[in-house]
Amino acid sequence: MSNLTHTASQRTVTPFRYDTVGSFLRPQALKEARSKFQNNEISAGELKRIEDEEIIKLVEKQKSVGLKAVTDGEFRRSWWHLDFMWGLDGVEKALVEKGYQFQGVETRAETARLTGRIGFSAHPFVEHFKFLKSAAGEEIIARQTIPAPAQFLAELQRAENKASTYAYYSSTDELVADIASAYNAAIRAFYEAGCRSLQLDDCTWGMLCDKNYWEARQEEGIEAAEIAKLYARVNQEAITGLPSDLIITTHVCRGNYHSTWASSGGYEPVAETLFGIDHIDGYYLEFDTDRAGDFAPLKYLKDQQVVLGLFSSKTGELEEKKEIIDRIREAAKVVDLNHICLSSQCGFASTEEGNILTEEEQWNKLAFIKEIAEEIWK
Repeated sequence: MSNLTHTASQRTVTPFRYDTVGSFLRPQALKEARSKFQNNEISAGELKRIEDEEIIKLVEKQKSVGLKAVTDGEFRRSWWHLDFMWGLDGVEKALVEKGYQFQGVETRAETARLTGRIGFSAHPFVEHFKFLKSAAGEEIIARQTIPAPAQFLAELQRAENKASTYAYYSSTDELVADIASAYNAAIRAFYEAGCRSLQLDDCTWGMLCDKNYWEARQEEGIEAAEIAKLYARVNQEAITGLPSDLIITTHVCRGNYHSTWASSGGYEPVAETLFGIDHIDGYYLEFDTDRAGDFAPLKYLKDQQVVLGLFSSKTGELEEKKEIIDRIREAAKVVDLNHICLSSQCGFASTEEGNILTEEEQWNKLAFIKEIAEEIWK
């Protein structure tokens, strides 16, 4: 290992050498409280009290396994993405005929749909972040995760939503401008609340890596390369002009619902465009199975950190240490070791249903990631 680690060093800002994507399994007390609230058995205030208690416990647990940056586990959300979208001006929660399609599984059939022009005036997530920052304290970084602007754009351009979207927008350019503006304002609000590390979760790139997906889109007369440029543009415009001490990262995976997945394919089709977005400090990338391809596309990275998702959040079984270290060696042939960090390929509960593993297995997985990272980065 000495040849791999002789120049390896720790980091003092996010992303850290051992990290997590952000979502955690919902504890039973929280699941019961949400169920009671939906059945009008407890008030919103009582639900919030229980959420607060469970988030405080979660933060302490994250600290105990050595994480230097913590999240609220997305405990106040049902979805990793839709809850944020519903909080923007001009957006409502809506039902659709079919949910998102995963391997052999279909999710709840919900979406975000426009009721007017998109904007930002306030958002409940900002207050949620303030609570997280208070719970984290001064020595630990409080991280905020939100869906990427491109993810919102993709949601609004779903077949079920196109009519309502373009009832308010005469062109995609107009739509992109309003999404970027609303996001920029939201991110600034998080910054004013004390946020210095914000993660944009973005599954759009995983879909564009999927050969079957983009070939189908081409049959519709839509070029995947053009979609990639559009997604890069909306993300770029949303994060332009932000404070220089705000670290922006993004996370890309191929779907994560109840331990299933939605797409497959290496990063090569999108790498140059994805890694060409300015002002992204780090990329959390899925690499736990061969569905994500090899490390060659990392050659397009500039000066960013890449957080290798070599560990699966879909299962509680621990990976083989030697295999993980061998894969880090392989990646280090493409990108400098000191530009590499480690995490699971996704969160443990992208939706409130969560993946199929226990809380103990979840924490064991994170401890294992830390163990390996500390062997490499002294």
